[in-house]
Amino acid sequence: MTKKIKIAVIGVGRWGVHLLRNFLEHPQASVVAVVDPNPECLAGVKRQHNLGDEILLTTEWQAIQQVEGLEAVVIATPATTHYSLISDALHWGYHVLAEKPLTLNPAECQELCQLAQKQERHLIIDHTYLFHPAVEQGKAVVQARQLGDLRYGYATRTHLGPVRQDVDALWDLAIHDIAIFNSWLNQIPVKVQATGTVWLQPKLAGEQSNSSLVQGLSDLVWVTLTYPNNFQAYIHLCWLNPDKQRRLGVVGNLGSLIFDEMSRTSPLTILHGEFEVQENRFIPVNQKQQVLEIETGEPLGRVCNHFITCVLENSPSKVSSGKVGTQLVQILAALTESLNNGGKPVFLDPNED
Repeated sequence: MTKKIKIAVIGVGRWGVHLLRNFLEHPQASVVAVVDPNPECLAGVKRQHNLGDEILLTTEWQAIQQVEGLEAVVIATPATTHYSLISDALHWGYHVLAEKPLTLNPAECQELCQLAQKQERHLIIDHTYLFHPAVEQGKAVVQARQLGDLRYGYATRTHLGPVRQDVDALWDLAIHDIAIFNSWLNQIPVKVQATGTVWLQPKLAGEQSNSSLVQGLSDLVWVTLTYPNNFQAYIHLCWLNPDKQRRLGVVGNLGSLIFDEMSRTSPLTILHGEFEVQENRFIPVNQKQQVLEIETGEPLGRVCNHFITCVLENSPSKVSSGKVGTQLVQILAALTESLNNGGKPVFLDPNED
């Protein structure tokens, strides 16, 4: 008989409903509880998924402790609630899959990682792009040096909304592209810089000081990441640009690798091309486009399967552990510091946990 992990899903809002769906469909998961402070959300998922009375539906987080045999919780709540919920779950002895970011504070992230280790529980973060088939294959291309010597990278993540009122465009959008660059390069930045522009939600005179709200919530952010080998990645983030783009590229001396999420026919492409020197001229040669075939499969489904596998096999995540989540929060915090200081570079210790 196939062993099933008993799971509680905490938060069934815009993203949580997709996590719930995936775990309900997973052959090795048994959803035994759903928690949300909004009774209407609970009633909605009960109708949508025809949930039986044996599944606990509750607005009270602590009520999950009544569920016999509960082994894991999935947390898809606002980031400001993550620390307390994850801390409780680990103290109660549950494995945790948490929506990104792990928390908004690097010190809290480190504390949660230490607690997970002490409790011998798995703490895994839902950095969905790290499980995207195109991102996985892109990493293989970069690591195999098919692009030659790497020169620089760039990414654009723009859309018209949604406009957040709790965090700026940096915290809302940048984590995806930073995670991809870190994965493809198998490194984390040693220096970061960020500048931003505020139009919609400026800080009001007399408003209480907050490090993330020095000038208000930035609608447009430009990010520069510098890696140990001096590779630099440039990221353009904006939530008030109707030109929706989800595009990331890495450039080498033999060609460029492009991940274009908006392209249905060719999301991952290598644009081959290099220069041939003829006297004092640089002549483009070997130019061709190679569209890479991508495996099918919903990235979020892969996240859920990865979590189940880690729990069943008692194997730490090599893709999106609490440590990976902590590193990304450390980078975002450093970028916020730079943003609040007019783009002043902030240096990071690549060996810091």
